[in-house]
This record gives sequence, structure tokens and C-alpha cells, in this order.
Amino acid sequence: MDIRPVTDRYAVSPQIAVEDIPAIVAAGFTHVICNRPDAEVPPSHQAEAIGAAVKAAGLEFIELPATRETMTLDMAAEQAGVGPDGKVLAYCASGTRSTMIWALGQAGTQDAQAIVDQAAKAGYDLSGMTPVLTSISQG
Repeated sequence: MDIRPVTDRYAVSPQIAVEDIPAIVAAGFTHVICNRPDAEVPPSHQAEAIGAAVKAAGLEFIELPATRETMTLDMAAEQAGVGPDGKVLAYCASGTRSTMIWALGQAGTQDAQAIVDQAAKAGYDLSGMTPVLTSISQG
């Protein structure tokens, strides 16, 4: 499992498996967000299976499947509001979509370049989003 911290309380990961849940708990996460549509994975890795294991471990599970086409500012705001006092792990296929949703949720609260730089420290190149992030920030 490849958990990449984007901030102190928000991290992203490629697809997780039921076997990863103990390590997620041990890492102190309190919320897990699934940004991966079920159509992309076999039943063993779909939101229902992962969500049941996450909930059984005592964590909160949120399903917000996203594609580049379906990502909205409303989705980003909803994701940004998850776990204000906890530690959040969001996952998708590679972690990129989860990082993009985080970035959209930060637009208007941080400078676009600061958002892109923070994502880069986690290993995600969001430089192509700079114009969108700047536009959102300028209202």
C-alpha cells in the first residue's frame, strides 16, 4: 500500500484492499474516501466490500466515485468537509483523482501554485490544473 500524505490530515493512495485496513487503522486514519467507481474494479475491491471492512474496523467510509468528467466543485467541497477533526485517506486507481479533488477543494483558500507545489511533494503533477485553480480562486 502506497499512502502519500498531501497534508498533515489528508493522504491519498492507489486502490486499497480489505487486507490493508489494519495498516490504515494503525496509521491513525479515521475516515476513508473511495473516489474509484465500482466499474473499474472487481467485486472484491468495490466500495461495498471495502466499505464494510472499513466500517467493521471502526472508521468512517465515504463513497464519492469520480472520473475526470464527473468531478465537480460540489464534490470537492463535500470531500474537503470530511473528517475536520480526523485524518483522511482518499483512494482511487493511482491517487491522482483523489489529489485532484483535494486541489479543487483548496482553490480559493490557497494560491494555485501553492496547491500544485503541495501535490507535487506527494508525487502528483497537477501543473495542468493551474489555470483552473487560478480561475476558481479569482471567483
